[in-house]
Amino acid sequence: MANPLYDRLFGAHAGQGTPFLYLPDGTVISHREFLALAAQIAHVTAAIGLKPGDRVAAQVQKSPQALALYAACAQAGLVFLPLNTAYTVDELTYFIENSGASLVVCDGSSQTTLAPVAEKLGARLETLNADGSGTLMDQARGMPTEFNTAERESGDLAALLYTSGTTGRSKGAMLTQDNLLSNAETLVSEWRFTKADVLLHALPIFHTHGLFVATNVALMAGCSMILLPKFDLDTVIDWLPKATAMMGVPTFYTRLLGDTRFTRDLTAHMRLFVSGSAPLLAETHVQFETRTGHRILERYGMTETNMNTSNPYDGERRAGTVGFPLPGVELKITNPDDGSDLPRGEIGLIEVRGPNVFKGYWQMPEKTAAELREDGFFITGDLGQVDADGYVHIVGRNKDLIISGGYNIYPKEIELVLDEQPGVLESAVIGVPHADFGETVLGVLVAAPGAAPDLDGIQHAVQGSLARFKHPRELIVIDELPRNTMGKVQKNILRDRYKDRFAG
Repeated sequence: MANPLYDRLFGAHAGQGTPFLYLPDGTVISHREFLALAAQIAHVTAAIGLKPGDRVAAQVQKSPQALALYAACAQAGLVFLPLNTAYTVDELTYFIENSGASLVVCDGSSQTTLAPVAEKLGARLETLNADGSGTLMDQARGMPTEFNTAERESGDLAALLYTSGTTGRSKGAMLTQDNLLSNAETLVSEWRFTKADVLLHALPIFHTHGLFVATNVALMAGCSMILLPKFDLDTVIDWLPKATAMMGVPTFYTRLLGDTRFTRDLTAHMRLFVSGSAPLLAETHVQFETRTGHRILERYGMTETNMNTSNPYDGERRAGTVGFPLPGVELKITNPDDGSDLPRGEIGLIEVRGPNVFKGYWQMPEKTAAELREDGFFITGDLGQVDADGYVHIVGRNKDLIISGGYNIYPKEIELVLDEQPGVLESAVIGVPHADFGETVLGVLVAAPGAAPDLDGIQHAVQGSLARFKHPRELIVIDELPRNTMGKVQKNILRDRYKDRFAG
């Protein structure tokens, strides 16, 4: 029976004793052992009555068994719903109810609080702990190590990924088998992954970056992964000499640069460093290349599409850009007001179309219709421009656009100036309510270690670089910017915190 996702990513390694996962304690799990584990979990899902198309919600710590749960869902034809380990019971209740999950897998520490929720919503509850223990694996151990793969088609739903929900209820992005496979195929080719690679994997696997980019690429290429529970500086430095590639968020790279052990010699054997999920400061690019001789490859993707663009593997990896549209992906910049195409160099909404673009939002036809055009273009909500050389620049989210006195102000333009100032580690520019202008600009700064930024001097520098209507009305220094688990600055939190700054 055909099941494209399982057959291509997992089944292709059937019977192979090649190393798949290297664990921090020195354990090595082969492809054959991993697939046997997945098959046993698939048998558990069948034994409790799950059928192809049913949803499995998982809020579990990163482990080989958690990864095997994803493989088991693919083999059994189930729709996998990974959930952020930071979500509260109230949030989980919404996800379980909205998705109609038949099975919920959680950490043992959450069992008591989630059991009433699962019972009320008619879902089966099993546990899976970070060490591989729990009721799910207790049942799996007695199961056969082979499973008859469920028949599925390329257009069938493979995963539900819920957006972060900074405005309104989170939306469940429906990703098909072809969405995931097409993107993995493209990235393996574009980033030159082969069976010889060893990918250092320190990302969470509840997010598209760690699960559907890093893991799927490794599976598609047939290479191995160093599976670390999380980013720990000492552990990453210890394991780097055994890796050839690493995928991370900007925080990973800034932390590495802050350690004197991170040297050119330590990274001499590395082939590729990839960064995404949040913008990488140009300064980090420069520091990284100066220190290691490697230029980080930055790319752009999102929950609904996986990866859309990438800086080139061969050719200039241009700081401050996310490169070019990937093969098979169409990208255009449109007018936010009427959807018309804008010429190269102008700022507008980024829209993308391709086999990577999701099927729509789960049980939200109106939201789907509002963001996914009939011709297949998805309105990303990101503002950007394409420069004269074809590189794509992300200016910010459309919801972060500041309109002050009738003028459109793009925070990124101001942040680039602020980030260059002495004593400034990073910045975030937001719009806050203002009686006269509707909104006004507020600059939020984080000081570099041991520095005390000269706010008057910074304002003077901004005045010399930008038009008056773009000048921050005030600059504020805080200890750190609020971020989500993938390192993205949560400007909605800042806007809420300072919404009354200029009230009245």
